[in-house]
Amino acid sequence: MADILILYYSRSGHVKNMAEQIGRGVETVSDCHAVLRTVPPVSAVCEATEDSIPADGHLYVSHDDLKHCNALVLGSPTRFGNMAAPLKYFIDSTSDIWLSGELAGKPAAVFTSTGSLHGGQESTLLSMMLPLMHHGMLLMGLPYSEPGLMLTDSGGTPYGPSHVAGSQNNRKLSDEEAQLCRALGKRIAQVTTKLK
Repeated sequence: MADILILYYSRSGHVKNMAEQIGRGVETVSDCHAVLRTVPPVSAVCEATEDSIPADGHLYVSHDDLKHCNALVLGSPTRFGNMAAPLKYFIDSTSDIWLSGELAGKPAAVFTSTGSLHGGQESTLLSMMLPLMHHGMLLMGLPYSEPGLMLTDSGGTPYGPSHVAGSQNNRKLSDEEAQLCRALGKRIAQVTTKLK
């Protein structure tokens, strides 16, 4: 069984919904299992201490989750063209995994959500790829053989799925956005099984 870790931070629920759609795509491939994990928020005021298990939603990620996954899909809302601080905070704590090389050679992909169509989707996706490259991972995107990339007037990029939440943060995933999420999940699962 190949475990595909879908690690995300979501404040409004949009990135969480995307993660779940990617998980659905992963599980269309036999012998592949989607493992959804999140990260706790960080505080700008003081060192915040979170319970080890969140009150609701997916479990918090551990370093063991990273060490034992066969592939990683990373998701975050956009914050000024970059990933959100809680996800970056966790990634910055993975030096031990980088030193051991335990992610090297494993497939990886990224996804994001923004408030507007030109709210930094592509720069966020590209910046999320940088630490994955430092970990030696094999980056994957969405090919234009996915018709949704040409049809969508909401989110979706060749760098990874994206979502436009709207200025009021109330737009649900469009059919094309959800389909592109599932397509990425299926694609990374298929590649992972070939490499495994």
